[in-house]
Amino acid sequence: MSDTPDIAIQEVCPRDGLQIEPVIVSTERKIALIDRLSELGFRRIEAGSFVSPRAVPALADGDAVFRSIVRRQGVTFVALIPNRRGAERAILAGADELNFVMSASETHNRTNMGMDHEGSLSALAEVTATTGVRIHINATLATAFGCPFEGEQDEGKVLRLIEAYLRRGAQSITLADTTGMANPKLVRQRVKSVLGLVPRDELTLHFHNTRGLGLVNVMAGFDAGALRFDASLGGIGGCPFAPGASGNVCTEDLVNLCEDIGLNTGLDLEGLIALSRELPSMIGHAVPGQVAKAGRACDLHPVGMAPTS
Repeated sequence: MSDTPDIAIQEVCPRDGLQIEPVIVSTERKIALIDRLSELGFRRIEAGSFVSPRAVPALADGDAVFRSIVRRQGVTFVALIPNRRGAERAILAGADELNFVMSASETHNRTNMGMDHEGSLSALAEVTATTGVRIHINATLATAFGCPFEGEQDEGKVLRLIEAYLRRGAQSITLADTTGMANPKLVRQRVKSVLGLVPRDELTLHFHNTRGLGLVNVMAGFDAGALRFDASLGGIGGCPFAPGASGNVCTEDLVNLCEDIGLNTGLDLEGLIALSRELPSMIGHAVPGQVAKAGRACDLHPVGMAPTS
C-alpha cells in the first residue's frame, strides 16, 4: 500500500458508529475493534469520546478504551470532546488529537450541547488555552449543510463560525452533514468557499447517508478540492440528538468505490469487508453497508451460481 494515498479516509465507527446503538458494546470488544482497524491502514481513528456519560452512555468507557488500545506507528487516535474537562480527561487517557464539536445551527447546538454559539466558542477557547501546543485540536462544525430544525444553513454563517474556530486556536476543521441534508451541488459550492479559509490538508468532510447521497457527496467534495473524509465501518452511526439521524458513509463501500475509479486509499479493502461482516454479531442487527453483502465487482462467481434478474 502506498504511503501517499490520493484520498484520506478516517475511521469513526468506534465513536460516531457506536454512540447511537441501543446495545452498549463492551469495553473489551471496542478495544479489539479499534486494534483490528488500526491494522488496516488508517492514519486517523476516532476511538471514543469524553462527553457526559449520562448524555451518551454507550461511550462512557472512553478512558479505559484509550488506555488499552495498541498504539501503532503512524496512527492518530482521536477523542471527541465538548469542553475543557473532556479535553483534560482525553489527554490523561492518551488521546493523540482532540475533536471539538459545535453545530452551525444554534437550535441544534442547544439540543446537542446545551448552549448557544458563544457558550461553545468560549468552551473551545478554554480548551486551547489549557492544552496550548501539546495536542492537535480539530474543530467540527455539525449541521454545516443543513439542520433538521432550521433547514439549510447560510454559507456566510458557516464561514464566520469557521473563522471564529480558527481565531480560538483550532488547527483543522471538519464540516459535518449531521443528518444527510447535503447534495452534490451544495457540497461543491461550500467546499470551494471553505478552502478559501482552510488549507486542503486541514479540512475534513463528514457525510451521512440518510438520504442515499453519502458517496456522491464524497465525490463532489473530492472534485471540489477536499482530500480528507470520515467514514464508518458498516455505515453505522448517527447523532443521538437529531431527528431522522442515520448512518455514516460506509467505509468499505467508499474504499470499494475509490478502488473502482483508480483512487488509492492506502486501506485494506478485503480486511475491511471481513471486519464489517462481524459487526452484526457485535451490535445485534444488520448494517447498512452494501459491499460486505454483495462482494466486490471483481469477485466473480461460477456460472451455476450466477444471480438471476
